[in-house]
Amino acid sequence: MPALLLVLFIVVPIVELWAIIQVGSWLGVLPTIGLLLLSAILGTWLVKREGAKVWRAFRGAIEAGRVPAKETADGVLVVFGGALLLTPGFVTDIVGLVCVAPPTRALLRKTLLGLATSRVGVFRWAGYGRAAASGTETVRKVRSRRVPAADRRPANVPPPPSLPPE
Repeated sequence: MPALLLVLFIVVPIVELWAIIQVGSWLGVLPTIGLLLLSAILGTWLVKREGAKVWRAFRGAIEAGRVPAKETADGVLVVFGGALLLTPGFVTDIVGLVCVAPPTRALLRKTLLGLATSRVGVFRWAGYGRAAASGTETVRKVRSRRVPAADRRPANVPPPPSLPPE
């Protein structure tokens, strides 16, 4: 964690200053400042547009009774990318644009969800996902625990609906 903070608060500003100086030496001072302002304005517009789309998709998933995992990951990426787009600098603008733009956000989301499920220890059920279809799925033993009586579902209450595969 301290190394991450060192990178965030020392290395990133130094890289940003270097990039601004390089662009300023190529274009001049006023065009560089104009480019930084233009990127902040366009970034704000893009974040507003993509944030509204993600919010509508999130609400649609909730109303349909689905777990909004994809939509939540998209929301996190749009917020993170928006913060980077509003930060003055060219390097953070590029990284922010990658987080907010729909095609690259889909790739990042897939990677993030893959990392999250592997870290949490979630496994894929047989018959679900590409790995099971290819026959490369391995079965893991799952430990079970006794559920306390207070947490058990009464016999007359139906189970919650199962989620369809995406």
